Amino acid sequence: MSSNEEVIPVKNTADGMGVEMSSSQQEQRDNSTTPEIKGLMAQDQPTSKEDDNMYEMVNLSLSASASKGKVEKEEKLRDSLQKSTRIGRIYRVSTANRFEPAASNHPTPLEPEPENDASWKDVMVACCCHSGKEWMSLSVGIGALLLCLYFFLLGLELLGTAFKVVGGCTAGSLLGSDTNPLASLCIGIIATAILQSSSTTTAIVVSLVSGGLDVKQGIYLVMGANVGTSVTSMIVSLAHMGDGTELERAFAGASILCVFNLFTLVVLFPMELIFNYLYRFTEMMLPASVGEGEKWEGPIKKIVSPLANLILMANSDLIADISTGDVQSCDSMYPVTCQNATVSYESCSQGLIGCSSKTGICPVFFQNGATKDDDMVSGWVCLILALFLLIACLIGLVSLLKKMLLGASTRIIYKATNINGYLAILIGAGVTILVQSSSITASALTPLCGIGVLQLENMFPLILGSDIGTTITALLAAMVSSKVEALQIALCHVFFNVTGVAIWYPLPFIRKIPLAATRKLGSMTRKWRNFPILFIVAVFFILPILLLGISSCFEKKTKGFTALGVFLLILLCGGIGYF
Repeated sequence: MSSNEEVIPVKNTADGMGVEMSSSQQEQRDNSTTPEIKGLMAQDQPTSKEDDNMYEMVNLSLSASASKGKVEKEEKLRDSLQKSTRIGRIYRVSTANRFEPAASNHPTPLEPEPENDASWKDVMVACCCHSGKEWMSLSVGIGALLLCLYFFLLGLELLGTAFKVVGGCTAGSLLGSDTNPLASLCIGIIATAILQSSSTTTAIVVSLVSGGLDVKQGIYLVMGANVGTSVTSMIVSLAHMGDGTELERAFAGASILCVFNLFTLVVLFPMELIFNYLYRFTEMMLPASVGEGEKWEGPIKKIVSPLANLILMANSDLIADISTGDVQSCDSMYPVTCQNATVSYESCSQGLIGCSSKTGICPVFFQNGATKDDDMVSGWVCLILALFLLIACLIGLVSLLKKMLLGASTRIIYKATNINGYLAILIGAGVTILVQSSSITASALTPLCGIGVLQLENMFPLILGSDIGTTITALLAAMVSSKVEALQIALCHVFFNVTGVAIWYPLPFIRKIPLAATRKLGSMTRKWRNFPILFIVAVFFILPILLLGISSCFEKKTKGFTALGVFLLILLCGGIGYF
């Protein structure tokens, strides 16, 4: 250092180390100061001499050579500055000797903003205070949203109808089997997963009980139907597979119905085996007789069904007749013949694809002279079309919702969807009574959960309410029958779900158990994107079939089959424990 250079002493109050700078070093420091530091110093000037010294120390460390000793000093400076100065709290020193913005603490779409909760006044202002141009844009968006929603519901209706055509004969045969409780439970799961509707399954079970099926066996079929109905919303969640975050949320939301029913089943199935809880409880509530009533059709069904019935219509009477034994097999209904080549309800025999008894009109895929294979092909074609329609409408719904909510504060969104849990249960039940299907309710809520508009905690009571609302269909089916036993099976369906809600919702620490399970299932999609497909196939088909086979082995009552059943049971338990 030359004697002409001015020395500027700087004292580091962070670690007590003294440092001297010459005027040339100061000039070098000024030239090496990064734009980030200059901008920060311009916006946030130090308020004390101590802070000023800290800024000097940081700039000096950036211009120092990379020798071993000085690097160690720079590390100490960085650590002390991050603890003691505003720079350290806002910026971090990178290995490239420059300042970069620290990791953002802004919330992800899964988390609410760390601000004060919004009020309902804020929600009303955000919803209702718009300019004329904004109202015009919102009107167009809402119209497009309703159009997508209509075709989404149409796709769900076609999906259920196609499954009934493709698997109606198998489901009818399964439901009509005289089996043990475990086998009845598994049959209920498989049949409902095939028919895509617990309402259809329970209505068939009610008709079976009216025809002489034991009520106790019907209870286990209804338990299985409750689990199987959740497959539809899980299939809908697969449309989010293009986005990992959305898939995690959507599958977690879609699995609420499945997890809730499985957990309720784990509690009530052994109780029913040991104490006949549902059978005895509902038996005390039965009247002496039941009068026949009118079959009720929900308003959403009336809106969607006319167009769906023009495309494809399943012959539900044939499925019920096979389950009761009135028809031995589907093959006996083919080929389809129409008198005088006139295609109508009155003049044609009907196989798996039927015609409307109200209008007399037959759907597009109904054909004179059709064989069973022809109807099966038509069913598969409609199944694929329904899946494409569902995916397209779901993409449209998600895109429109994102655009309409663009710029909206998450505080406002979460406040609007954060309602009292018990009120949400009533809303979920009311909506499901209108649409007559918990599958439709859960499937409509799944994309909202996927894009982060509806939180998992707020979706949970809505799904519980929908599970209660779907039992109204069985009650209405029982009202059409004059059998008291049919009403009992419908009441068992109601109190299975009501008991489940009473177990898993009122106490917050118990409520966290199913919510934690759904979050775990959602997080599994991060590890393996195809996990939802494996889960659907395993839970709704492979596992019930294995349990059905194991129960059949024990029913044979021979040493060989019993040993095989024990081996398969151990293998199954080991596999479940491993995963």
